[in-house]
Amino acid sequence: MGKITFPVEATHIMMFARAVGDTNPVYHDAEAAKKSEAGGIIAPPTFAQAVAQFDPDYHLRPKAGEKWFGSAKGPSGIEGKPASSGGLHAEQHYEYIRPLRPGDVLTAETKPGKTWEKESKRAGKLTFRERVTEYRDQKGELVMIARGVGVTTERPVDQG
Repeated sequence: MGKITFPVEATHIMMFARAVGDTNPVYHDAEAAKKSEAGGIIAPPTFAQAVAQFDPDYHLRPKAGEKWFGSAKGPSGIEGKPASSGGLHAEQHYEYIRPLRPGDVLTAETKPGKTWEKESKRAGKLTFRERVTEYRDQKGELVMIARGVGVTTERPVDQG
């Protein structure tokens, strides 16, 4: 993912909160949100992950006319392992400078972070790679930083 710009809209916030099962009124009820510490509607903590919906190359989205592995337990369109197999999303951290609010227009830019290795008895060398995404608002001000860590193994782990 390079740079992606996307709007933060009240309806997006409400639907995201519903999708993750969060009924806090600060995510959907303007009057209740005004009376809260937030002072208005804000986005849930993991809302920024919705940026993927604005990424035309998002690898987990089905593409018309192409076979797709999907995200279910079993494959739904290709045979064998998907190209992305062998990795695991290990960690996710969010650092907020301020809450995300309706009306914000965010630009997300992802860059590589730290890389480190550890030895594993079962999988050999484990390689950890951090990806850092900075979210800036319409004024160019940093509002949030997301850090994700993925891990790949040197060899497959025996499931036996």
